[in-house]
Amino acid sequence: METTRQNKIARLIQKELSDIFLLQAKSMNGVIVSVTNVRVTPDLSIAHAYISVFPSGRSEEIVNNLNANMKSIRYDLGTRVRFQLRVIPELKFHVDDSLDYLEHIDELLKK
Repeated sequence: METTRQNKIARLIQKELSDIFLLQAKSMNGVIVSVTNVRVTPDLSIAHAYISVFPSGRSEEIVNNLNANMKSIRYDLGTRVRFQLRVIPELKFHVDDSLDYLEHIDELLKK
């Protein structure tokens, strides 16, 4: 059960990460990256961000690249939310494959 504070911080981080990725989308040719969900640990030290990538074939590559550049993304996030949060949580990016799963289920139902 997540607390209200965890939910507020998760929504704030999701919004700001989406804005950061929107600005960086120009350098990622032909790839759309969206932040679908953010979960924050109870001690507010780690934020797990779930990333949806289109086309989904490059999702592992993009998420590995995001995890490799986590420090610079965390710095950018910190400059945006420095007045709302005292400590910027460590970021961990994961692939959100729920859309692929839904497409697979839809294909199975059509057969």
